[in-house]
Amino acid sequence: MSETLPATEAHAPFMMRALELAQQAATLGEVPVGAVVVFEGVIVGEGFNRRETHKDPLAHAEMRAIGDAAERLGRWRLSGCTLYVTLEPCPMCAGALVNSRIDHLVFGARDPKAGAVVSLYRLVNDSRLNHGMSVLEGVLSDASASLLKKFFQQRRIENKASKKNP
Repeated sequence: MSETLPATEAHAPFMMRALELAQQAATLGEVPVGAVVVFEGVIVGEGFNRRETHKDPLAHAEMRAIGDAAERLGRWRLSGCTLYVTLEPCPMCAGALVNSRIDHLVFGARDPKAGAVVSLYRLVNDSRLNHGMSVLEGVLSDASASLLKKFFQQRRIENKASKKNP
């Protein structure tokens, strides 16, 4: 699908929840990315990055939200659902979106280093795959980008300090 979701105010509350989850990740020292899955106007799945906490390379916000939604809905096909995420999904997460049959993706900030939706790849709408979805980017992008920027600035400060005081 190459159609686009309309840019309406209806997306803001779900993206705000994703931002709250991203902030929880930052509090734990995780890269601040949050995600929610919405079905029929209700949040049915939530997640935020937990790779460091769980020592799990698969513990991305999107993967956790998709798993939570599948468990709550009692099905792996998440057709009819929308995933909201603060950062453009990476290849692993974009693949999970395709495989879970999510219909719509809404994301905040682009990821120029790993984005697999519009930045580096266009995985969620690759015609060679068996599923595609509508994509809306840029919803609360400034807030999403700002959270990430502050997190990595703080990380650099902490890394400099630890090198000075071993």
